[in-house]
This record gives sequence, C-alpha cells and structure tokens, in this order.
Amino acid sequence: MSGSDILINVLGGVALLLWGARMIRTGMMRAFGASLRAAIGSWTSNRVKAALIGALAAATVQSSTATALMVCSFVAHGALLTVPALAVMLGADLGAAIGAQIFTSGVSGFWPILAFVGYLMHTLFDGANARLRHLGRVTVGLAILLLALRMIGNAAGELGGSEVLSDVLQAIADEPLLAILIGALLTWLAYSSLALILVVASLAAGGLLPAPALFPIVLGINLGAALPAITATMGEPVEARRIPVGNLVFRLLGVLIALPFLDLATAHLQAFDADPMRLIVNFHLLFNLALCIGLIAFISPIGQLVESMMPAPIETAGADEGPRHLDESLLDTPSVAIAMAARETMRIGDTVEQMLDNSLLVLEHNDDGLRREVEAADDVIDELHEAVKLYLTRLSRGELDDEDSRRAVDIIAFTTNLEHVGDIIDKNLMELAAKKIRQQLQFSNEGLQDLKKMHARLMETVRLSLTVFINQELETATQLLARKEQFRTMELRHTERHLARLRSGQAASIETSALHLDIIRDFKRINSHLTSVAYPILDRAGALRTTRLRSAPEGSAPRLSEGQIAKCAPARP
Repeated sequence: MSGSDILINVLGGVALLLWGARMIRTGMMRAFGASLRAAIGSWTSNRVKAALIGALAAATVQSSTATALMVCSFVAHGALLTVPALAVMLGADLGAAIGAQIFTSGVSGFWPILAFVGYLMHTLFDGANARLRHLGRVTVGLAILLLALRMIGNAAGELGGSEVLSDVLQAIADEPLLAILIGALLTWLAYSSLALILVVASLAAGGLLPAPALFPIVLGINLGAALPAITATMGEPVEARRIPVGNLVFRLLGVLIALPFLDLATAHLQAFDADPMRLIVNFHLLFNLALCIGLIAFISPIGQLVESMMPAPIETAGADEGPRHLDESLLDTPSVAIAMAARETMRIGDTVEQMLDNSLLVLEHNDDGLRREVEAADDVIDELHEAVKLYLTRLSRGELDDEDSRRAVDIIAFTTNLEHVGDIIDKNLMELAAKKIRQQLQFSNEGLQDLKKMHARLMETVRLSLTVFINQELETATQLLARKEQFRTMELRHTERHLARLRSGQAASIETSALHLDIIRDFKRINSHLTSVAYPILDRAGALRTTRLRSAPEGSAPRLSEGQIAKCAPARP
C-alpha cells in the first residue's frame, strides 16, 4: 500500500470514528437524555453521589462534553450549585474513560452484525417506538466506530515501518509540554476525547511508537477534553460558565501532578498488561480514576476559587428580557428542547397579554408614557420570537420523530401569530392612540363601553389560546375556535351601534368614528391570530370543514337577492 493510500485510510478512519462517536452520543441523548437529566437533578445530594451519576451519564452518552452541557444547563437555571456540579464533572471524566475500555476490549469483529441489527432497529421502529429507534442509531454508530478502529489499526500497522513518521512522533514525545499542547488542541478541534484516545491507542497498537512515549499526548487529550464545553457555554450565564472552567482546573492540576510519575505509571501498567493498545486506555482510565478520587475532597476550595475568578455580574434593569429557556445543550434531546421552546413561547404570550391589557388604558386615558412602554414591549416580543424560531430551526436539522417535528412546527406557527399580534398592537393600536392623544379626542361613553366589552372578550381569548397551546386538548380548542365566530358577531353588533350613534348626531362619536372603527377592526385581527392555535389540533382530529360556503348545485353560481344586488350597486351621483 502506497503512502497516499495509507494516509487516506487513516483520515477516513478518523472521520468515521468521529461520526460513529457522534451517532452514539446523539442516539443515547435522545433515548435516555431526559432520564439522565432527571437523575442529575435529583441524585446530587452529596459529592460522592454526584460523581457516580456523572460517571453513569458520561458512560451512557460516551461524552463528558455532553454531560458538562447538561450540568451547565441545571446550574444556569439555579437547579444545581457549583460544588455538586463540579463533582458531577469529576465523575463524568471517569465515565468517559470507561467508554474507551469498552471499545478496545476486542469486540471490533462484531461490527457487521451491529450494523445490520442497528439498521433493522432504526427502520422497523421508525414511528413505532422512538427509544428503540434511537438505540438502533446507537448500534449503527457503534458499528461505524468499531469499523473505524480496524481501519486505523490496519493503516497504523502499515505505517509501523515508516522511519520518517516514527522520527516525527518521537520528536513530539521527547517534548512532553509540546505533546500535551498538541493533544489538547486536537481534542478541542475534534470535540471528542474518546475518538482521540482510540486513535492514539490504534497508533500504539500499530507499533509506530512505544505506548509509554504517547502518554504525554494522552495527558494533553485529557486536558483538551475540558475545552469544548468552555467554548460551547461562552454565551451562557456566568454561573454555568464556571463549571467547565472548574473542570479545566481539575484536569490541569491532574496533568501537572501526573507528569513526574509517568515512569512509575509505566512500570505498573506494563506489569498489569503490556499490550500497547491496552497500555494507552489503561493509562487514560488510571489518570481519570486518580483525578476523581484525589480531588473530590478539594471540590469546595476549587469551587470557591472559580467563583472568585468569575464573579456574578451586577444585575441591571432590562437584563432579563432575553431568552431564558433556550438551552443549546438540550438540542440533543428534542423532547426536552421542544418543552423549553414552549416555555419561552409562554413568555411571549404573557408579554402580549400585558401589552393588550395596557393598550386599553392608553386608549382610555391618553397615557403617552404607557404608550411608549407598550411599543417597547414589542421589541422584546420580536427578540424572543426570533430566538425561538432559530432555536427550533437548529433543532430540526437533527433527526426528529413525527411528533416532535409536528410540535416544533406548531410552536413556530404560534410564536409567529403572537409576533403579529404584537405588531398590530404596536404599529396599529398605538398609532391610533398617538393620534387620539395629539388631537385630544375622547370616545363617547357608549363607544368606550363597547370597546371595553370587546377588549375584555379579547383578553379571555388570549388566556384561552395559551391554555390550548399548552394542553393541546380537542375540547378546549373547539371552545377557542367557537369564540372566533362569536367575536365576529360582536364586531358587527358594535359596528352597528356605532353607526346608530353617528346617525343620532353624537359629537364625540363623529369625532372619533375613524379611530373607533379601526380599533374594532384591529381587535378582530388580533382575535383571528389568537384563535389560529386551535386549527392544527382540530385538523388532526378531523373536526374542520373544508369551506365555510354553503353547498350549491354543481355548476351553478350562488345567487344574490335583489337587496344584496342593490347594496353592491354604485351610488348614483
């Protein structure tokens, strides 16, 4: 095999290794992510339990980074304190090291069977059992990972006789600090310490370099494993960012302590198992086990150090207006991520409700200061709507089942309608209010009471639409849609009452006629946007008619009465 062919096989094997590790991580997160989150939230009463649940979580999802992001989301929402969160991370590092033991235990020959079984599970349970389908994804990922290990191992065997490559690796190994930095950088770029450990183990098995000479690179991989979580949480609150930084402090201390004892570790590990691949993964496991046992007693002072390094910022007015629940770490567990998007949508609904409530006060009392507050609230709605839409768009790039995909579409549709309601209040109702304030106009008593009745009805519709959005019940959706027809009847009745006041010559009604009718029209538009949340539920239940037109004989056009024709005719000059 030529040098180019060997290089292509190594690169292809590394790519398959990274992809297989990703499939295992995402599949396990989708199958058991919600259960693991619940366990992390409830099993952290002391640091030993926290470390154990961290090890379990990382061993399950085969990623300490994924575990770190779960922990950070709990800390960001105040459900977990710094010290138990750091204990979870110590356990997570150990759990990820256990995964490397599993994948190098001589099961690589089973990859064809795993690939076939995984494909069958993923295909047969599509739409039937989501958890088994995700486990099929995990099984296929495991097959890809094992195949990649064989490819890299075979290529490494071919490279074993390369003096040039051996000299390069030897030069790196002779400079431990350089080897540590290279290992950390590669792990940061690859986003998977497991994949890099397996690559190094395969290179050692190929005889490119004695396994002990690669130990500094293994230390660098362990150090770099803390970096992806740091970069992934850069936009999170400072409480969440402390956790991956604290984990980096743990690993840095471990690397500094381990460097003088590499020769001692080599002697003991070779006496236990001299196989080059086993030496790499055993050293990796020993390092993380020693780190967990040795530093778990020092979590509190390290937590205090990190808190002093990263103090909480002083809260300012308006700092809490952005998204609160759109946690990026939840994108690997679609059902949880969709629930968080729904919670953020409820915040949009609450803001719309407050805007609508205040709009009547502005229209009634000509309150220009409150009018500006209502207009400013629309900017908050626009920001939250955009955040929810982009969050669910990123989520939809992954593999969603039919139920999650449907719910994501429904959420986007409802947030869009809420955003339209905010625009109507801001761009229409508040513009009308500004005109009323400038001209110092006042509604007639009867006209104001009519608007209040319509507004009260509209406020009830807001609350009912939010209820329908959350509970997704057919009966409540039916009630909501019925209100659309009822509101249309109310609109016609109050329009006729206003026209009657115009005919009677009431001065206040004449002065505010255009404003009054425009407000009624805008109330109707708002009501239509709010009731639209019921349509998907009723459509899935088969409870919608295809048209509101009365049936007519086929081929005939609907006839108009003479009175209707007269109304449509242009007025004579």
